[in-house]
Amino acid sequence: MKILLAFDSYKGCLSAEYVCNAAREGILTVCPDAEVVSVPLSDGGEGLVACFSRLCKGREVSVEVHGPLMEKVVATYLLSNDGKTAYMEMTSACGLTLVPAEKRNVMDATTYGLGELMMDAVQRGVTHIVLGIGGSATCDAGMGMLEVLHGVLCYGDDFSLKGKTEGVRVTVACDVDNPLYGQYGAAYVFAPQKGATPVQVKTLDRRLRAFALATEELGIAEPLDAFRPGTGAAGGLGYALLTYLKAELKPGIDVVLDACRFDAMLEGADWVITGEGCSDAQTLHGKVASGVLKRAKLQGVKTVLMSGQIKDKAILQAFGFECLCGINEGDERPLSLLMQADVAVENIKKTCQRLMEEYQ
Repeated sequence: MKILLAFDSYKGCLSAEYVCNAAREGILTVCPDAEVVSVPLSDGGEGLVACFSRLCKGREVSVEVHGPLMEKVVATYLLSNDGKTAYMEMTSACGLTLVPAEKRNVMDATTYGLGELMMDAVQRGVTHIVLGIGGSATCDAGMGMLEVLHGVLCYGDDFSLKGKTEGVRVTVACDVDNPLYGQYGAAYVFAPQKGATPVQVKTLDRRLRAFALATEELGIAEPLDAFRPGTGAAGGLGYALLTYLKAELKPGIDVVLDACRFDAMLEGADWVITGEGCSDAQTLHGKVASGVLKRAKLQGVKTVLMSGQIKDKAILQAFGFECLCGINEGDERPLSLLMQADVAVENIKKTCQRLMEEYQ
């Protein structure tokens, strides 16, 4: 029996690699002869650089940049051995995890540090940037980044499209497919997770609309660009990258699955087990589990969703998962304890053991 383990990280708890290791151990205690293949994944957020570190040779570069609230932070990215490609996560410079809950202020959070990180790569001679934009603390439509890369702060300024990234190709790994603004846009869907109040959400949405209109008036974008999938990612950063830097927006999971030749790995597999920290209806919009399931379906491979927590079960079941497993189901201990790494590892093992006993 061949089982493919294709997990995202359990955010705030375990890296994708640790989740895969725990699942592998649980499976082999029941099915010692199983062929278990681990493929730690990322959808464009946390873990993207680690994925590419495993897939290609390169060296880590650390840079001091400004964080989401303009505090100094050290951000890192992976530079390929030939010096031409940089793999980076915006979370390294502007991630929500960089801001303590009590200090979160999405109204002022900026992508300025990401611009500094990208500029460092450009100054080193990089001609291709692969950028994951999940997990941001921001909703500034990428204006902080543009201030660094193009030297402008307000959209009314004299703007040069050549900027400082001319000749640099940017591939954006998006972890969501939301538009820039509106009911399903960056402000309404994601800003509350970053600490925004209902009143602030409305203000942010107006800012995003105004930025899109100003960009269109400059002749840089068309009205429909604001509704392209992924433009609402990272608080509208996807839109700025698409329009001002002419970046290619791609589902982050597809970027990673193509790079690791996932389709070839599926050949001969009996099962795929995937998952994340918390699965819900949003999982179906560009997250790791949905990308894995889509490809597994094409080859007729059954897919199990195994996450820390599972909500919207009817929706997920209807999407085609063979089985839904919440590793903490039936465990009444407090969430703070369940999210401790050693507890999560043990629960992953036990869940895999039960799964194998039921389906072998």
